[in-house]
Amino acid sequence: MRWFETPNINFLRNRKIAYVVSGILFLASLGLVVTKGLQYGIDFKGGKEMVIQFENPVDVTEIRSALTGPLGSTPEVKLFGSDREILIRTDNEGSMDEVQSTIGSTLASFLADNPSDIIKTDSVGPRFAEDLKSSAAQSVIYAIVIIFIYILIRFRNWTFSAGAVAALIHDVVITLGIFTLLSDVVNFSLLIDQNIIAAFLTIVGYSLNDTVVVYDRIRENSMVHKGMELLPMVNKSLNDTLSRTIITSLTTLFVVLVLFIFGGEVLKGLSFALIIGVVLGTYSSLFVASPLVLELDRRSKKS
Repeated sequence: MRWFETPNINFLRNRKIAYVVSGILFLASLGLVVTKGLQYGIDFKGGKEMVIQFENPVDVTEIRSALTGPLGSTPEVKLFGSDREILIRTDNEGSMDEVQSTIGSTLASFLADNPSDIIKTDSVGPRFAEDLKSSAAQSVIYAIVIIFIYILIRFRNWTFSAGAVAALIHDVVITLGIFTLLSDVVNFSLLIDQNIIAAFLTIVGYSLNDTVVVYDRIRENSMVHKGMELLPMVNKSLNDTLSRTIITSLTTLFVVLVLFIFGGEVLKGLSFALIIGVVLGTYSSLFVASPLVLELDRRSKKS
């Protein structure tokens, strides 16, 4: 089945409105990240983690609230495998024995009728966490640089590379802003850890895939319609690929929503990031990447 058989939507007519919306979201997200700061998991700031098994199912929100006071900060608490096992991560600076004793005594008094056993413990040192944080940031930066070079080689036009990279940075920064804004609001963890970095790299790949499909159609149309100006050509290309863009985005979104709803506490943060990424990636391929090609091309011809 083919949706939008012969669409004729003027995407570029209101592109300046999209620039304003994207600019506000981008600057607000950047401001949030700078002023409030990113909320890192113990992968990137060091700490302890342990897996605890209970006799009966537990509520992670209640456990998180109960442990916040004794540990001195809000721990990361997730279901781990079943509703009777939880994963606790904390940045408490005490020794592993002290932290284990604090958590054990708190849970024993808070859940006196639900005995528990600590079945696994682990710790991440500050030095290792700092190295991991640096490597994660580098992986995102290297991915964007390589993408710029790849687009430049494939389309032999720097405006395509600049448009694609701008859209990718737009998606990642706004996603980080949403995570920072909602980190203290939602009842699941939005701490930045290795899973979230993997989600960001997935967002980069998804957004790029959509953008490259549109760019390919622009190149094809430029060969077929050699006398057509760039603005109507970009509009035509966006309409030509609209059916594919919408169907791909919706099917991906359905899968990620299922993962978010039924994937358990451990996958909430990752799947939430992917939901935002799918929506932003679709938006940016239509209203950021392609319109920027038009704007940059016009400016380069004037200079």
